Amino acid sequence: MQTPVVAVPKNIASGFHALSDPLRISVLELLRQQEQCVCDLCSVLNVTQSKLSFHLKTLKEAGLVNSRQEGRWIYYSLNIPQFAVLEAYLAEFRHISQILPAASCSED
Repeated sequence: MQTPVVAVPKNIASGFHALSDPLRISVLELLRQQEQCVCDLCSVLNVTQSKLSFHLKTLKEAGLVNSRQEGRWIYYSLNIPQFAVLEAYLAEFRHISQILPAASCSED
């Protein structure tokens, strides 16, 4: 199932939150190579299915991975458009040439 891509503050924050865990980064690295079944990810990462399911849920809620069911297995793949949203968000900071000082506070 393809995850919609929306660039709103909540999605940006959940994307970076999902990227903040070493195990989730390892999952994403494996998915860079090819779509993976939960059982294969568990085996390679040497984690239980319940632990991995928690992390996959976080990645999916952040829109970073897609899932599809085939029989009794669920396969995960990267949702590249959401990575592009996060990349574009960060790229905007490169275009800031000068940060203006704060305006003086007006006291009544």
